[in-house]
Amino acid sequence: MSKQTYRVCFCFRRRFRLAAAEAPKGIKALFNEYSEKGIMGLDQLRRFLDEVQKEENATLEDAQAILDSLHEFNIFHRKELNIETFFKYLFGDVNPPLNPKLGVHHDMTAPLSHYFIFTGHNSYLTGNQLSSDCSAAPIVHALERGVRVIELDIWPNSRKDNVNVLHGRTLTTPVELIKCLRSIKEHAFSASEYPVVITLEDHLTPDLQAKVAEALCYQFNQTSHISDTANFFSKQNICCCNNIIYYKHAVYEHVAYFKHKHQTCRFLFFFNVDQPTFKISRNKPQSWSLIISISHPKRDLSPWLLESENPIQFCIPNVQYEHEDIAFRKLKILEQGYGRSLWLMHGMFRANGGCGYVKKPEFLLKAGPKNEVFDPKVKFPVLTTLRVTVYMGVGWYYDFHHTHFDTYSPPDFYTKVGIAGVPADTIMKKTKILEDNWIPNWDETFDFPLTVPELAMLRIEVHEYDMSEKDDFAGQTCLPVLELRKGIRAVPLHSRKGEMYDTVKLLMRFEFV
Repeated sequence: MSKQTYRVCFCFRRRFRLAAAEAPKGIKALFNEYSEKGIMGLDQLRRFLDEVQKEENATLEDAQAILDSLHEFNIFHRKELNIETFFKYLFGDVNPPLNPKLGVHHDMTAPLSHYFIFTGHNSYLTGNQLSSDCSAAPIVHALERGVRVIELDIWPNSRKDNVNVLHGRTLTTPVELIKCLRSIKEHAFSASEYPVVITLEDHLTPDLQAKVAEALCYQFNQTSHISDTANFFSKQNICCCNNIIYYKHAVYEHVAYFKHKHQTCRFLFFFNVDQPTFKISRNKPQSWSLIISISHPKRDLSPWLLESENPIQFCIPNVQYEHEDIAFRKLKILEQGYGRSLWLMHGMFRANGGCGYVKKPEFLLKAGPKNEVFDPKVKFPVLTTLRVTVYMGVGWYYDFHHTHFDTYSPPDFYTKVGIAGVPADTIMKKTKILEDNWIPNWDETFDFPLTVPELAMLRIEVHEYDMSEKDDFAGQTCLPVLELRKGIRAVPLHSRKGEMYDTVKLLMRFEFV
């Protein structure tokens, strides 16, 4: 990769020299500080991990693991680093911006209403809401991303004898409900062991409602055995039942019966119930980790949740609704469509090991000393400042055609970096534009004062400047601020749809000052 030629008007050619990726000045200065005669040994690498990367209690074994990872990819076979191999380590997969070792680290024993939940909307659509196909494939894709709430709109088929999933009163082509249920059953816990919520927007007749209940019971191997509805919420009855499906539909009877495997299964429908609590349970079989919620599209009931050690026993109302109480506010950004709202949701649920549940901050769960609730418009004092250095980027040359951004020259990249959070913290800044360069080296630093860091998301976008048209998109990612790893990190970028590029990355440094 030394020169690149662009054809202009069939007659002329423009030739550009392509430089190889090399460490920025700031990285070279750090390497010189922690090396001797151009070589960084094992102990010097350990000091770098401790003092620059802020990896507390870094050991020689940690440093050796980095050397072993480079050896695994045939980068080098020595027991020390030079500037080239040190640079490759910084840009490598072993140096991500979030710590993969953290896993699920939030308190997972609180009531379900204490969590933001990764929520899908019209999870069955392959495209737009008017004319796209309905399929089980988007449901599988969502579950594999860690989505925990799947929404299905259920309608009678043309013969009124079976149930389809589709976006009603549109040109979307339907898919059978049973295919969606099978896909959910097979892939529900491929990315997370924590409960999956199925919300059904119901447009069915009573006989088809019973058919859906039987299909749910059959697919998820659950039966209910409750004989006394008056004592439904007593502790002993809660512990003995296996499955309760909650319908938010005004025309349903309170109790419906149907036969399944020679047993009478009772599905209960409640409307005005007290608001108990429900706890997520760990270390339970996956078959117990399904919560089924069925909602009517025009009826909004106050959330109610049940307390038990067994999540599969109970259902909750549609988590997309919002309760007046601050403790029951649900995340209303949904997994549908593309754009910055979707990017923010993807970033938010990278937290807590990507399990699909993020614990809400305490100030969202408790009223203040004067019984006031949190108001994001109030300006609070600055608690910390996030300092972000954008060194450089690589990978576009390999992931895009050479005329993807500009027809007649290499791209002119710039990076936008900022905070999404409460209004006082929300801001975007950008680097200078570097012309005709596939490997831009910005080396710029930005400070972001944060008043509510618990709700702050770091937004990163790369664009290609276009003088005559709208700037071209070149990658994005969002990261939860409180889970950022301090130090110099390789930040992978994603497409508009949230798919990670193969090689496009930014080299950045994160500090709290």
